[in-house]
Amino acid sequence: MRPLIGICSNYNMESGEYCLRDYYVDSLYRAGASAVLLPPVEDLNLLEQYLQVCKGYVFPGGGDVDPFHWGELPGWGLGEINPRRDYFELKLAELIMDRKLPALGICRGCQVLNVAARGSLVQDISSPLRHQQKAPRDYPFHDIVIKPGTLLDKILDEAEIRVNSFHHQAVERPGRGMRISAFAPDGIIEAIESVEAPFILGVQWHPECMRDKASEQLFKALVRAAKTAGN
Repeated sequence: MRPLIGICSNYNMESGEYCLRDYYVDSLYRAGASAVLLPPVEDLNLLEQYLQVCKGYVFPGGGDVDPFHWGELPGWGLGEINPRRDYFELKLAELIMDRKLPALGICRGCQVLNVAARGSLVQDISSPLRHQQKAPRDYPFHDIVIKPGTLLDKILDEAEIRVNSFHHQAVERPGRGMRISAFAPDGIIEAIESVEAPFILGVQWHPECMRDKASEQLFKALVRAAKTAGN
């Protein structure tokens, strides 16, 4: 029986459309899960239904998180924010963390998990290392170093891997109950994870776009955690 994984969908404020790239769904299918899109909602009763139905969650990539949520004023480098999506994903992430449910955050999703845990973000990275590649989405662009003894280390069993990169924000201060599990050569945090839950992991790259072993292992690990959730 495939576990049902909920993927937070984006919301286009101009067109009023709910949308999500097919990479996420395809990656979950290949890993052995079924997928359902979760439209952003404000009704806590609907959020509760999401939590009752799904066995695991994916927080996907997207636009910037409003720095209001970690107590900062917006800087000049801040990109477009989506208040409806921010509210929904941060509230859902808080509830998931409280209940220690399996979740994988990808790029923006990694940042959402950190802000939901009361951490902070770098609004606009300043580094000699480029973190927004001009290359195909599945091309591994730069190295990251994985911290030994972390959940990410156990999943990948690699000290270093190469990843793609499409972000200008990043985790600055890990939130409560979160630790750093990978970083780039310039010191930018590339992955965080919960020290309190069996599987709450955020990665700054886009494994759904790649077909390497490390990317497959991430989604398979989420599916394994979802199968045992609540047991």
